[in-house]
Amino acid sequence: MTITMYGADWCGDCRRAKKFFADNNVDYQWIDLELSENEKFVESEVLRRNNGKKSIPVIVFDDDSHLTEPTDIQLAEKLGLPTH
Repeated sequence: MTITMYGADWCGDCRRAKKFFADNNVDYQWIDLELSENEKFVESEVLRRNNGKKSIPVIVFDDDSHLTEPTDIQLAEKLGLPTH
């Protein structure tokens, strides 16, 4: 599964999602909104997926679905992992 996470290093929800992925050995591509070479595209993608809101992280999955600011339980359910 290819996972892309749009976020920023200062974002607490982004750090939590990164930890969740690391703890569960889930590979993902990290795209920092503030450091991206294609910043305008990245920002427009976040806004498009969030009905104009700049909420992060936005985590995009293979099926083109996404979760915005998901909880660990929401991530586990989406990935078919056990919820604790």
